[in-house]
Amino acid sequence: MREIVLDTETTGLNPFDAPRHRIVEIGAVELFNQVPTGRTYHQYINPERDMPTEAFEVHGIGDDFLADKPVFAAVAQEFLDFVGDAKLVIHNAEFDMRFLNAELEWAGKRLLPNDQALDTLKIARSRFPGSPASLDALCRRFGIDNSAREKHGALLDSEILAEVYLELTGGKQPDFALSQGQSRKDRASTNDDWRPKPRPAPLQPRITESEKAAHAAFVEKLGEGAIWSRFD
Repeated sequence: MREIVLDTETTGLNPFDAPRHRIVEIGAVELFNQVPTGRTYHQYINPERDMPTEAFEVHGIGDDFLADKPVFAAVAQEFLDFVGDAKLVIHNAEFDMRFLNAELEWAGKRLLPNDQALDTLKIARSRFPGSPASLDALCRRFGIDNSAREKHGALLDSEILAEVYLELTGGKQPDFALSQGQSRKDRASTNDDWRPKPRPAPLQPRITESEKAAHAAFVEKLGEGAIWSRFD
């Protein structure tokens, strides 16, 4: 199963505010059967507007840096081709999907169905109700190194989210052999000796003779109907 772990950075919180807020960065990591394939998508985008101070303080992407970057319409089809019909794994998916579909609509491209997105924020809140569910909080919970995350960045955040997602879904150690096309039957035939063998010598009993005697005296006091008598 192909999945795309995705994140965006934007100029604000709502694409339909005036003036329009826009996407300035997209980062995405491809998974196949919950194994990173090494394929990524990363694109900075000229938002055709100024960068608000509040947004710059979050991601550090400024007007001068974005001046020579392509506008969204120029990269929209390339982005859609990379995504395809894969499930989109996004933290707080409603936010990113709103921006992506606004940009796609303005570019005259097909929209992404909302049910194509899987929201890891909702998964985290369901698994750990009442606990912080931000990406940083989940990194702390799962012991994931996010020390490089001084500011938000779409590609770095999607790489970190991929690790968090695998932890959330129990897929941290996926069956890599199966992802390479090897069946369980094939693996079993090449490794028939995996079952543990009997110990060469039994372990010494840990119960002392005095403990055995004390237990026997206790059971005797319980009478013939004691449940211990059935296992004597």
